[in-house]
Amino acid sequence: MARFTFNLPDIGEGIAEAEIVAMHVKPGDKVEEDQQIADMMTDKATVEMESPVSGTVVEVAGEAGDVIAIGSMLVVIETDAAGVVEPAPVSESVAERIEVETPDASDADDAIAAAPPPPAAAPPAPVAAPEPTPAPRPVAPPAAKAAPVMAHSTAKVLASPAVRQRAAELGIDLSEVRPAEDGRIRHADLDAFVSYGARKGFAPAAATRADEQIKVIGLRRRIAENMQAAKRHIPHFTYVEECDVTELERLRTQLNQAKGERPKLTMLPLLITAICRTLPDFPMINARYDDEGGVVTRHGAVHLGMATQTDNGLMVPVIRDAQAKNLWQLASEVLRLASAARDGSAKSNELSGSTLTITSLGPLGGVATTPVINRPEVAIIGPNRIVERPMFVPDGMGGERIEKRKLMNISISCDHRVVDGYDAASFVQALRKLIETPVLLLAD
Repeated sequence: MARFTFNLPDIGEGIAEAEIVAMHVKPGDKVEEDQQIADMMTDKATVEMESPVSGTVVEVAGEAGDVIAIGSMLVVIETDAAGVVEPAPVSESVAERIEVETPDASDADDAIAAAPPPPAAAPPAPVAAPEPTPAPRPVAPPAAKAAPVMAHSTAKVLASPAVRQRAAELGIDLSEVRPAEDGRIRHADLDAFVSYGARKGFAPAAATRADEQIKVIGLRRRIAENMQAAKRHIPHFTYVEECDVTELERLRTQLNQAKGERPKLTMLPLLITAICRTLPDFPMINARYDDEGGVVTRHGAVHLGMATQTDNGLMVPVIRDAQAKNLWQLASEVLRLASAARDGSAKSNELSGSTLTITSLGPLGGVATTPVINRPEVAIIGPNRIVERPMFVPDGMGGERIEKRKLMNISISCDHRVVDGYDAASFVQALRKLIETPVLLLAD
C-alpha cells in the first residue's frame, strides 16, 4: 500500500488560490483513475479535478466553500502500489478545460444548514384518559347593561338556510363570521371571510416560512465579492435620459420581416450598434482603470460585456469586437453567448476581458436603474423598459399634435474618478440622437 497526495495544480495564469464548489468524494470512498473528485472555482469559471490514480480516499482538503492555495493538498489517496507514489505530470493545460459552474444536487444539500433538534422532553406519567369535553371559550368580562353573550353555535346565528348550507360546504363555522350589518350573516359576509382567510375577518400577511441558512459559495460568492469591491473602490454616479424609440422599433419590425434565415432581431443588437457608433467620440467611456497602478487604458476595440441572468446567478459573457459586427452578427452572438452562459458551456475567455458592459432586464427593466459598474471598467449602460405615452410631436405644418410614442430611459453609471458628468451626459445625448434617428445606424 502507498499513499498518493494529489496537490491542486496551477489552473490559470496568475491564480494563487481556488475555491471548492463541490467535493465529490469523502474519506473511505473508492475512486478510479480519471474519476471526477472535486470542482474548483477561480473567478467565474469552474475546473473539474480528476483523480490521476485508483484507490481509497483517506483525506480531503475541505468542503464546499473552502479556499485552498495552488500547490496545496486537495486529496490523499491510498493505492495498491508499493512505495511512495509521485504525482503524475499534468499532460494538458487545466485552464483549457475550464467550464462555467453548473449546479450540483450535493451543493444544495451542503448549502442548507439544518436547525438543531429540540431537546427531548421527559415522558408524562400515564394517566387514565378522561372523556373528551369541548374546550371552553374565553368570555369577555361583562360591561354595564351588556347584551347576553351569544353561544358559538350555528343554531343561534342569524342566517338564511342558503347561507347555512353554503357555509357548511365551505367548512366555515358561522359563529366565527362577523356580519357586516343587522347581525345577520349574508353571502357577502362569507365571501369576505373566505377572502381574508382567517377568523374574525383578519388574515395574516403571508404564510409563515421556516428560516433557512444558505452558504454563500461558488459563483454567488464571486458575485458578492465583485459587487462589494466595485462599490467600495468606485465612486459611482448615474445619469438617466429618456429616448423616443418609436422609429427604432419600426425599423426593427421591418428588418425582421425581411430577415429570411437570419436570427430575429431584438432591441439589443440595435442598441449595441448605436453604442459602438457613439464611442469613438467618447473614448473615456470604453476604458478600464487600474486603480492600483493609476493607469487608465482607453480601448479602441469594443469588447462588450452582456450581463446575463442564469440559474446560478449573474454572468457577463463578452461580445468580442462588437464594433466590427453587423446587426445580424450581433444578434447571433447575443443568442450564442446567452445560451452558453445559461447551459454552462461558456469558456473562460468568453467571460473576461470586457471594456464596457450593457445590462438590461427587458420587460422588467423598470422606469430607471442605477447599475453597478463591472470593475475594472469605468461605465455600464442600462436600457430600461419601453412604455407607450402620449407626446407632442411636430405636425409638419409648424405646429404640434399629440401622438402615441414608444419611450425608453437609458441609464449610465460611471466611475467619477475617470469620467466627468459632462462627458457622460454628452455621450448619452449623442447616443440618443442615433436611437431616435435609426436610419443613421445603417449608413456607412
